[in-house]
Amino acid sequence: MGVSKKFKEKLELLEPDFDRMVRMGWEDRSTFDDIKTQFGLTPNEFVRFMRSQLDRSAFERWRRRVFEQGQLKNEKTRGFKTDRFKCTRQSVDGITKGWK
Repeated sequence: MGVSKKFKEKLELLEPDFDRMVRMGWEDRSTFDDIKTQFGLTPNEFVRFMRSQLDRSAFERWRRRVFEQGQLKNEKTRGFKTDRFKCTRQSVDGITKGWK
């Protein structure tokens, strides 16, 4: 599948945040709306991004998880509302406290 020039340029600007974006993709509390607000990627663009960052088996596992628990990644369909982007255990620099 080809990637458009516009999408490549958008990803080049976001390159320092790739690890953070992948973590947000795996966690349940970060919705596609949150990802769009922070990084400007639509859900379809984010799926293409995850495909480029994960190996095949990890991507298939992530995609199955998002499909089966899709209500968690969509703000309108999940049963709770969050008002912040980070965990309570997370410090300002992004390192999670108390985890090894």
